[in-house]
Amino acid sequence: MDETELKFALAPAALKPLRARAAQLAGRRLPTRGRQVTSTYFDTAGRDLHQNGIALRLRRDGGRWVQTVKASAGLTAGLQTAQEADAVLTDGRLDLAAIPDAALARQLSRVIEGHDLVPLCETAMQRIRTDVTSADGSRVAIVFDTGEIRANGAAQPFAELELELIDGNLAALYEIARALFDAGRPAFSTLSKPERGALLAETGRIEPEPAPRKAHPSPVGRKQPAEDAAQAVLREAFAQIAANVAAVAAGDDPEGPHRLRVGLRRLRTAMLLFRPVIGCPEMNRLGAEARWLGQEAGALRDLDVAIDGIVAPASAAHPAEPGFATLLAALGDRRTARRAALRAVLDAPRTGGFLLDLAQFIETRGWQGSWGSGPPAPAAAPLRDVARDALARRWRTVARRARGIETLPADARHELRKALKKLRYGVDFLGPVFKPKSVRDFIQHLKTLQDLFGDLNDLAMAEALLTGPDAPAGTDPAAQRAVGLILGARGVRAELAWRQARQLWDEVKAAPKFWR
Repeated sequence: MDETELKFALAPAALKPLRARAAQLAGRRLPTRGRQVTSTYFDTAGRDLHQNGIALRLRRDGGRWVQTVKASAGLTAGLQTAQEADAVLTDGRLDLAAIPDAALARQLSRVIEGHDLVPLCETAMQRIRTDVTSADGSRVAIVFDTGEIRANGAAQPFAELELELIDGNLAALYEIARALFDAGRPAFSTLSKPERGALLAETGRIEPEPAPRKAHPSPVGRKQPAEDAAQAVLREAFAQIAANVAAVAAGDDPEGPHRLRVGLRRLRTAMLLFRPVIGCPEMNRLGAEARWLGQEAGALRDLDVAIDGIVAPASAAHPAEPGFATLLAALGDRRTARRAALRAVLDAPRTGGFLLDLAQFIETRGWQGSWGSGPPAPAAAPLRDVARDALARRWRTVARRARGIETLPADARHELRKALKKLRYGVDFLGPVFKPKSVRDFIQHLKTLQDLFGDLNDLAMAEALLTGPDAPAGTDPAAQRAVGLILGARGVRAELAWRQARQLWDEVKAAPKFWR
């Protein structure tokens, strides 16, 4: 049987309000104490089951012993869809012969290949469950698990919310989630309980420290249908966004807002590239929300660049100039306030709603319902054709923006920089469809030009930040002298760099266009 669940990790403070909202949705009071459910997860010493996407569990649920095998049980944006087979046993010993699904039993046997099964971890949970019906008639189980995970002599408290689809449409899980998380941001679960147990055994933790996440290599395969490729690319963008939202909320690493903004830009670029396949009003709305959130993150990122990349190095180069200390203090205060403001935005209902809506759009292929009679022809077109057309469109935009490159004003340079970035993201996403060497050669030419435009953009941003009507320490003469030293030196460097633009652009134009 197939099981579909949407899972969220919960902070202790979230339990009471979430249970109250679940009771309202169900129209009944929830018990104050749930039934005891204790589960032991098994694997080989080499974790062969985990590596093959299989979980084996022996659970004591009240007075029953239930053995469960799950296959293809990976988590994507908190969503787990798995094949599951349960067997009621008479005692607390594994009995693989009792697995009722013959195909799953054979798969498990092949993976084990004679290796011994050993206990990996144990979970001891108080489980509270209530069932609700969504607006379209779908039935969903709301399950709260609170307790602890134990492994290798260590134990850590853990709370999780599971929304299980009993019958009906997948979209119902997100409808219920929105109703439950109406006042804040959900934390999509990224690890299963056995994965948390394994992490506990290795590190003493059940959750990795939130950390900035770079984009991962493109998940696109040459033989994928275009629609599958679009979904895979959107999933990767979502994973980067969600991880960096958590990183910014939890820490001060400047990479957090940078990677969050990058993830949001990559998402919007993916929407542009695959517009012929997934274009619809909901995609446009989500793209606009991503743009808004990217601007919020970008305000903090600009301050990080100004402080760490521009003002601090200049201060080190001019130790006798007292204005730098004043300028850095003013910028630091502004960054602290901006970080607090961004965290408030990330914890607000608008961001939580955006993440849930985006996850639903991706996982339910929300673009399909916009056409009435199914997706248009490009969804079934060969991915190579879709990729070729998408990259050709991006290239035409870049070429148009680069006309008269020697004399481009600042605003036109900015537009060219954005067009180059979108082309680069497009190459990153769709490059696996083409010959690797041709892609690498083109990226090398493109990257050099991108770097130049990135430096020029940083200078333009710093100039606007440090000399605008609301400039930090704008009334302090020593600080303004420091600003003059910064902009004077940077301006000379920028002018010298800009002289390279024509040569670099000529190299990019001459580079073979691998998509043709």
